[in-house]
Amino acid sequence: MGGSRDSWIWVHTEPWTPNIDRLASGGAKLTQHLAASPLCTPSRASFMTGRYSVRSGMASWNRIGVYIFTASSGGLPPSEVTFAKLLKSQGYSTALIGKWHLGMNCHNKSDFCHHPLRHGFDEFFGIPTTNLRDCQPGEGTVFASAHRWLVFVPLQVIGLAVLTLGALRCLGLLRVPPGVFLGLLLLVALLLLLLVCFLNFFRPLNCFLMRNYDVTQQPLSFDNLTQRLTAEATSFIRRWVHAETPFLLFLSFIHVHTAHFSSREFARKSRHGPYGDSVEEMDWSVGQVLDVLEELRLADNTLVYFTSDHGAHVEEVTAKGQKHGGSNGIYKGGKANNWEGGIRVPGIFRWPGVIEAGLEIDEPTSNMDIFPTVAKLAGSPLPNDRVIDGRDLMPLLQGKTRRSEHEFLFHYCNAYLNAVRWHPPNSSSVWKAFYFTPKFHPKGANGCFSTHVCLCLDGHVTRHRPPLLFDLSTDPGEKSPLTPETEPRFQDILRVMQEAADRHTQTLSADVPNQLSLGNTLWKPWLQVCCASSSGLSCQCDQQRQEQGTRN
Repeated sequence: MGGSRDSWIWVHTEPWTPNIDRLASGGAKLTQHLAASPLCTPSRASFMTGRYSVRSGMASWNRIGVYIFTASSGGLPPSEVTFAKLLKSQGYSTALIGKWHLGMNCHNKSDFCHHPLRHGFDEFFGIPTTNLRDCQPGEGTVFASAHRWLVFVPLQVIGLAVLTLGALRCLGLLRVPPGVFLGLLLLVALLLLLLVCFLNFFRPLNCFLMRNYDVTQQPLSFDNLTQRLTAEATSFIRRWVHAETPFLLFLSFIHVHTAHFSSREFARKSRHGPYGDSVEEMDWSVGQVLDVLEELRLADNTLVYFTSDHGAHVEEVTAKGQKHGGSNGIYKGGKANNWEGGIRVPGIFRWPGVIEAGLEIDEPTSNMDIFPTVAKLAGSPLPNDRVIDGRDLMPLLQGKTRRSEHEFLFHYCNAYLNAVRWHPPNSSSVWKAFYFTPKFHPKGANGCFSTHVCLCLDGHVTRHRPPLLFDLSTDPGEKSPLTPETEPRFQDILRVMQEAADRHTQTLSADVPNQLSLGNTLWKPWLQVCCASSSGLSCQCDQQRQEQGTRN
């Protein structure tokens, strides 16, 4: 394995089953492991860099908090240092297989300024953005609200205007030039044309598979997709172990983000429907990777980390009432909000002989902690020109300390400081104070079903003065906010937390470019990547099928 250096694999996803249970029983479970953000893009940025995403401009000040189009100009800035860059500098072979979702191009369709290969990965095989319902025919759309407000409501307004003007003209009450009616009809035609183009082109332009810088399948086919990703992962391990080179593998599953998909071997087998099928297939893939480590006798010097980038998306419910977004158990809320259901994620570490099997740690930790942890283990110094918010986890995982180095953690809703977490020294309490909370709807729901995800802007949140305070050590479900009557130290606790928030805010730079601005998230045709064999926006190819045919 290339001297005394060890290799790392990240298995990144959302829930459970036998192989993940095997992974957990052989290592340590962090029961208060937290995503730095409850949304994909900012959470992944924090994970990769060990920094709150607001420091790199990867947190939105607007309504949209993630990248939707591959031809957007925003992304993880080239100046950011990822753990892949650090390990590559120490001689590691590095690969990302699966989902990226941190941008691709800046100025033209071939600069690839935000691409994984520009951020320390030697190999990339996967999707540059994310999996959406719109990527799979027949699975509906996540843009229903946008279609309603941007197309159907304007069409209704225009239709009403035409009828009103026509009636006034017929009654002789208003002289309306024919050009007005023609203009309104042209506007109707334009709106309908844009809708048809969106419905026709979104899938091929945004749902595709890449190998390094090349598009290999456009649009993406879900047929045996997990098997293909798994084969790439196990092949990468085999190649580099025979080369006696230490490696970093980031296996970032496309499961179980909707649209759900599974191969024939797993389809309609789970009693939990399409969601269960997806989870069981993902679990199979985890088992394949673990089996290869055992087969090649790498298990004892490979650190395996299993997690998710945020909590389950509770609002993902089909028109038939099927829950496709998973469950957060006792925890309130879910994806896109900072209730525990949105940020408390699986945290499993396995390293036989180094991390005790069956260990369970209930201390606040963050996915940002991976960056300094692997940097220390690989012998790489941390960058000294920027704030690193993560903390080395090895002392906690090896039992050298029983306390997390995070006395305070800060929870952002997009770029807005939403809540503060405080685990005081010599105390079992974990205080959490909310400055604002999302307005769940409909009334009594556990999410924001009318907007599909909870939003962070005024009109969609309730602000709290004083902040809403919970003790998670006794109320992990965040059901009973504390008051001065129920907690005598109420004012003192909030004062300490506010002082910590003020100190943290002072460390933020005001001149960081906003990578998720409206201009950086809009679709730009000159940034659109297509198959080399495509012309215009046809973007149709399937090199994957050709490669499989050649192998067969």
